Amino acid sequence: MENIKIFNLAERYHKLFPKNDMLAVKKNGAMRTYSTSEYIETTNNIGYGLLNLGINKNDKICIISSNCPEWSLVDMGINKIGAINAPIYPNITREEYKYIINDCGAKIIFVGSHEIYETVQGLDKEIECLEHVYSFEQIEGVKNWMEILESGMLNPMNDKMQEIQASIKETDLFTLIYTSGTTGKPKGVMLNHSNVISQITTLKERLPIGTNDRAISFLPLCHVFERMIEYFYMFKGVSIYYAQSLETLGDDLKDIQPTIMPTVPRLLEKVYDKILAKGSELTGLKKKLFFWAVELGLKHEYNKANGLFYELQLSIANKIIFSKWREAVGGRIRFIVSGASALQERIARIFTAAKMPVLEGYGLSETSPVISVNLAHTSDAHYGTVGTVIPGVELKLVHEEGMKEGEGEITVRGANIMMGYYNKPEETKKVIDENGWFHTGDIGRLVKGKYLKITDRKKEIFKTSGGKYIAPQVMENKFKESRFIEQIIVIGEAEKHPAALIMPAEDSLKFWCNKHDIAFTSLKELVLNDEIIERYQKEIEHYNSFFSPYERIKKFQILPEPWTVDGGELTATMKLRRKNILNKYKEIYEQIYRP
Repeated sequence: MENIKIFNLAERYHKLFPKNDMLAVKKNGAMRTYSTSEYIETTNNIGYGLLNLGINKNDKICIISSNCPEWSLVDMGINKIGAINAPIYPNITREEYKYIINDCGAKIIFVGSHEIYETVQGLDKEIECLEHVYSFEQIEGVKNWMEILESGMLNPMNDKMQEIQASIKETDLFTLIYTSGTTGKPKGVMLNHSNVISQITTLKERLPIGTNDRAISFLPLCHVFERMIEYFYMFKGVSIYYAQSLETLGDDLKDIQPTIMPTVPRLLEKVYDKILAKGSELTGLKKKLFFWAVELGLKHEYNKANGLFYELQLSIANKIIFSKWREAVGGRIRFIVSGASALQERIARIFTAAKMPVLEGYGLSETSPVISVNLAHTSDAHYGTVGTVIPGVELKLVHEEGMKEGEGEITVRGANIMMGYYNKPEETKKVIDENGWFHTGDIGRLVKGKYLKITDRKKEIFKTSGGKYIAPQVMENKFKESRFIEQIIVIGEAEKHPAALIMPAEDSLKFWCNKHDIAFTSLKELVLNDEIIERYQKEIEHYNSFFSPYERIKKFQILPEPWTVDGGELTATMKLRRKNILNKYKEIYEQIYRP
């Protein structure tokens, strides 16, 4: 392992890959870039400014902001003085902020915007440990982050910073990553320098990127996936361009023209659904060619396994159809890196066929995060899996009742395993056994003895009253292949049969209504329409055919309102909060099972 720590990455970047656009973002219509030298100078001054404020090694600081250069600059300033960044999602509730700030004992919080400030305003008077609130945006009456920068410029405490850095060991706590809390209160995952650096040095040969690459950043930096990959970019000399927001992502992709795009499956699915919706509006030969290319892409196999004639057809499809898909995301994508939740196999196939290979990774905050990755750009890849386990990580499947033959809970051991949960030794003991194996709670199996396939979450598998085990995630991922289904939750624990609550895909439903002369008034009215219910029944019957009789959905209910992070139905990484959803729709649940 290269003998570096996270706070060395900026200086290493400048020494090996000096460039003018280490970071960039579009502001007021112009691209604002940060050179490697400016990055080092700014982060040093932030570190000095924090020392001037009385912040010491191991003190906790929270950043609550969407992605922006300020996030990275302040993060590195924190790293340079051995303080601990415990970043928080910018879209959670005041109570959740209060819990995390209290739990980690943060002395300072940085907020990204006026909107976030309004949510946390006054917490410094309610939380004993919290001494300062700073903002990235100019907000009247609120201290601005530039004050820390200016303090550092006026009083640079270089000797003290160097002394702290010399004292930092690779086994020292580096960051706290708070889990998204799908099952109760979030827990602070303790990662040390070695955890993160082991990932970077292990992946450096597996992902061939470098100084000519440009990455777009829009996934939350408070999530371990985006945070680690950003440090990886610094290690490899990749330029990091921040999207202005999720709403502007389409325009940002065209402006930035990235070669690397990390994403979550839900966003890729939405891109695909929008492309299909546009294709459905075509007529005549154009429409036929469009869906011919789609069907071709969905059959894609790695390593030209479909044969020469298929590859010839695919090259034509790439010239006349998929080239437009590539243009829509800037025209230069070399890799799409997908993580945080399960990716539908069809999405991986079609984007890879369209010369935008999707590298699906698997891991958790507790594993820093990568356990395995499907190397779509190499000869060592397999659709429907999360690829091979990365070097330095051991994997063992532990079989239990309710799991199919060949399946087991995924347990892993290696340099990437967390130190434990902050202030929660008993919780740590539940997931890391006496031999150092971390129990992920995910169930999987090995395909061809080497490719890891995730089949479900251990806690989410349930048993019907007939004693049959149901793996809801597998079913949900299959049903979401329907263009009419945005989200779905499979229910039925201790009941006679599985059922489902469905969030409809509004755009596809609108298109279908127009085609069949059904007035699109509101979702509330449409979900009661007999023709709509009949159409969804056909979708359910089609996808039911992929499952055993006892697994098939017998009843379903279409819901008129979307599931959102703010509404509590989804985590910040778009995972279902099952308990919250079931609590919200208790009455519908009763109507399904006890009419």
